[in-house]
Amino acid sequence: MGWLVLPAIVFTLALSVLVQFARRRELLHLSHRIADLEEAKKKGSHRARLQYPHVDLSRCIGCSTCIKACPEDGVLDLIHGQAVVIHGARCVGHGLCAKACPVGAVDLTLGDLSNRKDIPALTEEFEVKSIPGLFLAGEVTGFALIRTAITHGTAIADEVAHRVASLNGSRKNDDSDVFDLCIVGAGPAGIAASLQAKSHGLRCLTLEQDSLGGTVSKYPRRKLVMTQPVALPLYGKLKRTSYSKEELMELWSSLVTKYDLPIQTGEEFSGLNREDDGLIHLKTQRGEYRTRFACLALGRRGTPRKLGVPGEDLPKVAYNLIDAQSYQGRRILVVGGGDSAIEAALGLAEQPGNQVAISYRKAAFFRLKARNETRLLEAIQQKRMECIYESGVLEITNDTVRLKVTPENCEPFERTIENDDVFVMAGGIPPFKLLEESGVSFDPADRPSAPPLVEQSTGLMTALAVALMLSVFALAWVLVFKNYYSLARAMRPISGLHEALRPTSVFGISCGIAGTALIIVNLLYLVRRHPMAEWIPGSLRGWMVSHIVTGILALLLILLHGSMSPRNTLGGHATAALCFLVVTGAIGRYFYSIVPRAANGKELALDDLNNRIAAESEGWDRYGLAFGDEARTEIRALVAAGKWEGNFIQRLFALLKTQSAVRLTCKQLQQRGRNEGLSGDQLENLNALAHRAYRTALFSAHYEDLRGLLSSWRYFHRWVALLMVLLAAVHILTAIRYGKLFL
Repeated sequence: MGWLVLPAIVFTLALSVLVQFARRRELLHLSHRIADLEEAKKKGSHRARLQYPHVDLSRCIGCSTCIKACPEDGVLDLIHGQAVVIHGARCVGHGLCAKACPVGAVDLTLGDLSNRKDIPALTEEFEVKSIPGLFLAGEVTGFALIRTAITHGTAIADEVAHRVASLNGSRKNDDSDVFDLCIVGAGPAGIAASLQAKSHGLRCLTLEQDSLGGTVSKYPRRKLVMTQPVALPLYGKLKRTSYSKEELMELWSSLVTKYDLPIQTGEEFSGLNREDDGLIHLKTQRGEYRTRFACLALGRRGTPRKLGVPGEDLPKVAYNLIDAQSYQGRRILVVGGGDSAIEAALGLAEQPGNQVAISYRKAAFFRLKARNETRLLEAIQQKRMECIYESGVLEITNDTVRLKVTPENCEPFERTIENDDVFVMAGGIPPFKLLEESGVSFDPADRPSAPPLVEQSTGLMTALAVALMLSVFALAWVLVFKNYYSLARAMRPISGLHEALRPTSVFGISCGIAGTALIIVNLLYLVRRHPMAEWIPGSLRGWMVSHIVTGILALLLILLHGSMSPRNTLGGHATAALCFLVVTGAIGRYFYSIVPRAANGKELALDDLNNRIAAESEGWDRYGLAFGDEARTEIRALVAAGKWEGNFIQRLFALLKTQSAVRLTCKQLQQRGRNEGLSGDQLENLNALAHRAYRTALFSAHYEDLRGLLSSWRYFHRWVALLMVLLAAVHILTAIRYGKLFL
């Protein structure tokens, strides 16, 4: 007996130590993530500049595929088992997180635009609402990706081609000075629009104030430009995820030459108006152009922002850095705190003999890309660069720069540094004023209201419908042969159907093989989630659906393989584990569906949740103060009575019990509302308010209990899955060895 007890004790203690170690490690990582979020809030980098990922927590299952897919470090992370936006300012709108999410829980959005005065009012076709025929494309619309700019330009050219074709002969051949489409800006959006217009045979002209490539042409030499696979008109797909500046410029130049694109540089846009002849008159510093349709792809940077200090017009002052290697043995000051300024300063600091300082008006950098922040800290620690925080330039001379430093809680002072070159990288002045003068509206009231970001359903209706049909088919099969399946196991060998339906029959073995194959396909979903497995066909959302369908179908086939009567053997234990997996999968989806979106983590917390409860409960006061007080009292009583204690099973039953209680309470509130003469719409709204307030209040009061349930579900689901695979593997090997399937 001791030979069994002693190893069991050793195994149990070892397992306990490993579990505790894993739990402590998980809590340590969690504390780091919460600290990162708090630090992001202090710096202001938790807010996005333009785009950012919105996570619907009623769908999020905490698989972390969105985090792995994001090419920017620190935008997303897991807190309490669900995805949270940490450094929203680092998001540049790649959208890979939304594409990677297997349950559609992530959407890319511009956020709340109700008070934004930097987003133009456009239709779905990117057309200016107040000026028919005028389109905006690329970064000026609020989207900053090269891929998005190319998509915008292509779509606009397609729309213009469609409208030109519908003119039905009104387009005169002798209007040689009238263009079908004039494009302002030869960046990614303008080039894409030009290429697509060429493919449609449109009479097109592209105007550019500087040089081909737009903002990209001003990037430092050899700077990597992140993009995504996207189709460029007449060229094909850009398959790589990053290109150097030189590669993109060479590609665009070759396309301009190959397709003879009509691009005129040195044309600075100065305005436009729509005349009585129905044409748009585009004005530049060189002349005026008449066109039926126009596309402004100006970007958002506009002209460089100047400091407005004495000496800024000296030759030593520049507003962009093209080639850092041409500056060596120089005393250099970089002014600015964005990624462009940091990258320029780092590039200059790497050149031999340079003394580089960076002046920034705030006490710390924020909204930096993670890799730039890491490189900056290394450069400061290695004393290759000096950062002068809370400083501003007062004066620039031939040999010096005079700064004013205003540290917090200290007296301001002036500092003069010796200097050979100054790079001012304080951003640009967007062309919004010029666009407004041309008739483009930036008034939030003129923009179409965006669809509200609300909690959606689980998105698994397709999977559940397929699983239901398969289950009905399996049930029908069992009912057809119920004379066999209803027999006791000892009586089945004398049945005439035994040879056809027993586990080792052709049918039984076929069901077993098919069920095993489905389990393998089911587990392939875990492989497909990895970013390096993108070559596997099918979307992650499709694989998630198949994960559910194959799991349920595998269980049905395994039950038929075991003649609906699993034994106390390895195969029977594997079947029981598979049943447990299906059940815990359903429970887990239920748990995630009841968590309110505001509850991304306790650290966000409970202040927000309590404010939300107060805001929601105010809706009851519309039906009378007494009624509102009564409704709040009912909900508070439910929350107080539903205090969860005990183990996992006790918490589960308590949750189900309180869910039933809230439904009963809502019915009672509705009945009281009817007695007070409330209309049907008011009663429906009352019911929705009660449910939302209850869920929010319940989560606020029982935060740790809910997270405990979620953690328990994930623990059981994962480890039972491993146990099931091991039992099934041993069962199959045993069956192959002895020539039978013991189930």
